[in-house]
Amino acid sequence: MSQTRHSPGRAIAAHAVLIVWTLIALFPVFVTVVNSFKSKKAIFTQPLALPGPESFDLVGYRTVANQGDFVAYFQNSLVVTCLSLFCVLLFGAMAAFALSEYRFRGNTLMGLYLALGIMIPIRLGTVAILQMMVATGLVNTLTALVLVYTAQGLPLAVFILSEFMRSVSDDLKNAGRIDGLSEYRIFFRLVLPLVRPAMATVAVFTMIPIWNDLWFPLILAPSESTKTITLGSQVFLGQFVSNWNAVLAALSLAILPVLVLYLIFSRQLIRGITAGAVK
Repeated sequence: MSQTRHSPGRAIAAHAVLIVWTLIALFPVFVTVVNSFKSKKAIFTQPLALPGPESFDLVGYRTVANQGDFVAYFQNSLVVTCLSLFCVLLFGAMAAFALSEYRFRGNTLMGLYLALGIMIPIRLGTVAILQMMVATGLVNTLTALVLVYTAQGLPLAVFILSEFMRSVSDDLKNAGRIDGLSEYRIFFRLVLPLVRPAMATVAVFTMIPIWNDLWFPLILAPSESTKTITLGSQVFLGQFVSNWNAVLAALSLAILPVLVLYLIFSRQLIRGITAGAVK
């Protein structure tokens, strides 16, 4: 039975499927980055070819640097993403700890209520959210985006982290209580370090939709001072003329933070996913 499960044929087939899937997933990124170093003519005539001596051109990156306040757009996206991630991880972890550690009336219902946020898209409440932001004077502020993204990411964070926190040994937490640790110290010093893989998983799955989102920045913060990088890239797209060199250059630069985050947390992310699969 063991030899059948681990036969070379099955291993080769599994690796082949994974390689094909990886190539399909990376193909749009490859096309975007490669064409960002080409002239406009080469983009349309040879979109899949690598930049050569005749087609290589940095006009897209020069346009991004000279036209549009791209640095400000990048900073806005970075601020919104970092603050949203901090709030999601902090409040999500605290809520998950409360749901997994304490038994109170409505515990199960509270968990189900938070899980509904995973199934119901937050964009369905766009009109109500916009009305709320107008009433509170938060339109065209980064605070509005942080609040919306925090609400968007909390259900998944609580769902994942609560499952991991239930696996933390009760003996370890009780030993901390016997030593005089408060519940806050037990949470921050004992529990959080043990669920770092889950935290990394939540961070990656939360950051990507926030960083790439165009919907809420367009509706809640479309002013020039609050534009994010995805919304700011639209300045190079016009009704009659589109500067594809600048668009592809801006998108290539926008990929970098996501790539850096994955490289930093890749090991923790894989540990978190595989641990979740075992559970």
